[in-house]
Amino acid sequence: MSQPSFLDQSLFAELVEKASASPRGRHHHNFHQMQEPCHRMAVGLQPSTYIPPHRHLSDDKAETLLVLKGRLGLLIFDDADQVLDKRVLQAGGDYMGVDLPFGVYHGLVVLEPDSLMFECKAGPYRPVGEGELAAWAPREGEPGVAEYQAWMRAQFD
Repeated sequence: MSQPSFLDQSLFAELVEKASASPRGRHHHNFHQMQEPCHRMAVGLQPSTYIPPHRHLSDDKAETLLVLKGRLGLLIFDDADQVLDKRVLQAGGDYMGVDLPFGVYHGLVVLEPDSLMFECKAGPYRPVGEGELAAWAPREGEPGVAEYQAWMRAQFD
């Protein structure tokens, strides 16, 4: 039998430290095994990380995000790049998280250093596939990321 895993301050400190050291500006800690049907993870996030607009098309890929520390900006888009909704997700704030149904384009921007979130969605893991990355936004590592990320962040100024 597995042992309980706790979300404690030492785990949080480790995650933000590893996110700071990561070229991608984020680091995951999985509480699940990859073959499990429910994936649960804590994620350390720094403002440099780029989480482009994307959606999950599989009808079992709804996801729940809860902010444990810090602030994230959530953008919800339609299929043609128009912002339908935007919320600041903040630990202890008016909106602490979101439950996203499958098929909804969403992107995140980190508004505060050393932010942490908890994410839960159906397994098994599979990379974002064809038709799931927003055609109007640059992919990670492509030209234009800095400008697009700055635009995302400006939605919360």
